[in-house]
Amino acid sequence: MASYQIDHRGSHYDDLRAGTIASMLANVNRNSKVKPEPWGPLDFMTWNESRQADVAETKPVLLDDPEAQGNLILSMMFPGKV
Repeated sequence: MASYQIDHRGSHYDDLRAGTIASMLANVNRNSKVKPEPWGPLDFMTWNESRQADVAETKPVLLDDPEAQGNLILSMMFPGKV
């Protein structure tokens, strides 16, 4: 807390560090034939400015049948369980 008051570094730097570690792990296990370009730290930080443009373009999937909608949600949240 006192360090943040002095140099104003905080959670944004922590998030970037975590994104760096996540991107390193993803790149180690990446299939370069399927995804030729490497992952970057911002790819794992969904709340940054570059990702917000991608999120704004997506539209929800709405089905007419409520049971089919529920099954879709369950299959996305718990793949392989439904």
